[in-house]
Amino acid sequence: MLQKRVFKVMAAIPKREGGHFWMRCGNGHTNKDDSINVYLDAVPRDLKFTLRELDDEDLRRREAYRATQSGAEAAPSSDSIPL
Repeated sequence: MLQKRVFKVMAAIPKREGGHFWMRCGNGHTNKDDSINVYLDAVPRDLKFTLRELDDEDLRRREAYRATQSGAEAAPSSDSIPL
């Protein structure tokens, strides 16, 4: 089975002082027929965005985040309010 390609959706946001910064505004992945599904969390004002495939650094960050979050969920803090 082929591994799905995973993308981050990026938008160039203009700065007041000039130039741009890149804001992540969603994600995407490939389907069996090589089409791409895109899920936006925010819509850029100019409606322009680019897809970038996740690189090794992005994947390391994601795994590190998941490792810290799974530990936090397993042992809730004593200050949390039970619902």
